[in-house]
Amino acid sequence: MDLGLKGRSAIVCGASRGLGRACAESLAREGVNVVMAARRPDVLEQAAKEIRAATGAAIKTVPVDVTSPEGRAVLLSILPDPDILVTNAGGPPPGDFRDWDRAAWIKALDSNMLTPIELIKASVDAMIARRFGRIVNITSGAVKAPIDVLGLSNGARAGLTGFVAGLARKTVRHNVTINNLLPGPFDTDRIKAVMAGQAKAEGISLDEAMERRREANPAGRFGDPAEFGDACAFLCSAQAGFITGQNLLLDGGAFPGVL
Repeated sequence: MDLGLKGRSAIVCGASRGLGRACAESLAREGVNVVMAARRPDVLEQAAKEIRAATGAAIKTVPVDVTSPEGRAVLLSILPDPDILVTNAGGPPPGDFRDWDRAAWIKALDSNMLTPIELIKASVDAMIARRFGRIVNITSGAVKAPIDVLGLSNGARAGLTGFVAGLARKTVRHNVTINNLLPGPFDTDRIKAVMAGQAKAEGISLDEAMERRREANPAGRFGDPAEFGDACAFLCSAQAGFITGQNLLLDGGAFPGVL
């Protein structure tokens, strides 16, 4: 299927590794001119080099911290009016809520709620004026099924989800959609970090913890980031203009509910 994205422009945050990188690559494969943002210049540029080689797409890299106003200003100076915005930031660390002070909560909110909102605020009006825009927020399966040790993430991402639910109903008549992609257990560094904490708590090895999590999933495996990237590309497509305000869960069937 031709997704109708050739020549469009996109900002993808957290794009040097994992799910953000997968989204950047899937969009690049569709002919999108991608601006990849992440904190580490060396890792970011290597990822961009590999995506350029694989897709032939025009890729720019912006090594900034998008959770800071200064970082966002630099990023938006490179591409002030993207057709596509993919927000993404590393999840807060796991732990016990009793150990988190106000600073920990503010950092989580800045990264996983307020930064996406600021980026949406900076780009949505130009999308409305052009009558095309696709905003995808990478959140977490924990929005639908909270994980006790990920309380910082549960709270911040749920706040973003509520904000998006209202705004997405106002922008869609202008062909600007806003949706959230909720990853479950994908084969990324993030799941290894979370499972390392669980392994320590249970007194087992990381390998054993990973295998238990893998086998517990109805799919019997972890997700491939490329699957996630392609789902993102479809939500950004010309054909997806009637999908907005949704939370698309990609978790191999782990969530047992019907809604």
